[in-house]
Amino acid sequence: MAETSGDLGAMYNDQVSKGKIWQVIGASSLGTVIEWYDFYIFGSLAPIIAPLFYPPGNDTFAYIAYLATFAVGFIVRPFGALFFGRIGDVVGRKYAFLVTLLIMGCATAIIGFLPTFAVIGYAAPIILLLVRVLQGLALGGEYGGAAVYVAEHVPDNRRGFYTSFIQITATLGLFMSLAVILIVQNMMSADQFSGKAPDGIAGWRIPFLVSILLVVVSLYIRLKMEESPIFQQVKSSGMTSANPLIEAFTKWKNLKTVLISLFGATAGQGVVWYAGQFFALFYLQTILNVNATSSIYIVAIALLMAMPFFVFFGALSDRIGRKWIILAGCLLAMLTYIPIYTAMQSAAGSNVVTASSQKDPVTGAIKLTPQTSGPDGTLITAEKVLPYTSLSDLLSQSAAWKLILLIFVQVFWVTMVYGPIAAYLVEAFPAKIRYTALSLPYHIGNGVFGGLLPLIGVSLIAQTGDIYAGLYYPMAIAGITFVVGAILLKETHGHKIWDEVDQK
Repeated sequence: MAETSGDLGAMYNDQVSKGKIWQVIGASSLGTVIEWYDFYIFGSLAPIIAPLFYPPGNDTFAYIAYLATFAVGFIVRPFGALFFGRIGDVVGRKYAFLVTLLIMGCATAIIGFLPTFAVIGYAAPIILLLVRVLQGLALGGEYGGAAVYVAEHVPDNRRGFYTSFIQITATLGLFMSLAVILIVQNMMSADQFSGKAPDGIAGWRIPFLVSILLVVVSLYIRLKMEESPIFQQVKSSGMTSANPLIEAFTKWKNLKTVLISLFGATAGQGVVWYAGQFFALFYLQTILNVNATSSIYIVAIALLMAMPFFVFFGALSDRIGRKWIILAGCLLAMLTYIPIYTAMQSAAGSNVVTASSQKDPVTGAIKLTPQTSGPDGTLITAEKVLPYTSLSDLLSQSAAWKLILLIFVQVFWVTMVYGPIAAYLVEAFPAKIRYTALSLPYHIGNGVFGGLLPLIGVSLIAQTGDIYAGLYYPMAIAGITFVVGAILLKETHGHKIWDEVDQK
């Protein structure tokens, strides 16, 4: 008598739960953390190194140009998702994310060695742009592979819990990037870190070069990993898709699920993630005029405090479902962003009320200057606040704790939308096209809708002078996702993915 796929799933789950799951999660998560670290170190260093790679004379123009280069990495992520997703569904999950790790590591190392504009002129921003494209393509293939690989190893009734550890990796990668920057900054002077010191030291390069060692370790670990058991079963039974791209995006049943997943889940999830972490950091530094080092400390502490909640909401989704946790996070974010950022403006103490903009007569670029009200009511340039390089000095200030709490609330919304999303996406698509199909809505939602948020937000503030103008974009996308998801998104909780494997 032939075994059913349900029997196979139960047998495998019993076996794997005895010792292999944490090994799988550890190996997958380590590589994914490193890829996120590589990708986000670029953005974390934006205010410091933006002027180094673009024509001198207008720091705001250089900053926005740098953010545009940063955004390119997000825009190309869907193309990486398609390319590596196809490899993952045809050749295997393991092979695809071995290649993505290698590409990401090499691209990040190149940035660490890349000469600045002062040395090689316009070749510097061009090479930086090309390297950023490689990073985006690699990340486009990485996340889907890691999420699918873990999900296809774990029991059906605990998929939200176990995949939530993959969800931590993005925030942990950002936290690592901030932590490494702080460590290096504390080892040298500000001029040495920025590369302006006479001794020629450019400490900002060190976080990029650290990646080389991290990638070598992760690559060694991943080479020892076995292929996903579900993919092995699919391949051995001849069920793999000959063309997963066509099957995923031309068959209406699958395409419909892709579109609903995008507009009813990942678009809102993407803007909430980037608003609560990256935009918050940009806002502290460029709008509220909080010292750069203090800003990094504030965001890093908030991230560390919130990280356990990724696992909490992932596990909770195993009990009550994925859909409404994700949508509740979108709704709460939409309703609270204005009050939160108003409170941040009050807590920072810089009293910024507007951001003046002025066109450069040569380049035409907009120069952005945060302004406050002077004693006579006229607008004057806001001064830097919380100018601390020592963590203990910073934490002795009540303003710092208020800002940490306000960032923490935003990251708490992030944990709600992001903790359960991997489990939902894996369960929404069949095994033979899973890598390809889930990667596209994830990377459009995060890479395009979410990844463009810092650039759109800073640009809107520069154009309008309204320091809250950048929030309207994430609020609108989160609101659309809540409505679409509430009406069309199907609950996937309880779906048994082994049942798709038709073993005769």
